[in-house]
Amino acid sequence: MSLKITGLAAATALALAGCAKSPESIAPAYISPLQYQSLDCSQLSAESARIEQALTQVSEQQRNARTNDTVGVILLGLPVSSLSGGNVSDQVARVKGEQETLRKVMIEKKC
Repeated sequence: MSLKITGLAAATALALAGCAKSPESIAPAYISPLQYQSLDCSQLSAESARIEQALTQVSEQQRNARTNDTVGVILLGLPVSSLSGGNVSDQVARVKGEQETLRKVMIEKKC
């Protein structure tokens, strides 16, 4: 009996390893600052607001994917969102990178 429980725990751990990450745990991707260099402070501020909204939306999608993966693993043994393309961690990383780069450019330009 103990071997079955250990096996089940190991299988669950492996399945959860394939699950979508929480948006907070996703590292920002590198984004070149060149695309922001020609913008003035007003334009940078508008871009910052756009990126903040995009991060909110993509983070919510990623949270939903994580929840669906967790439920899928519990009920079916499979991370269903990750398998069906619901995992948007690459988009979260890109938008976080844009946000980080934009902040650096704004600091450099003293905005």
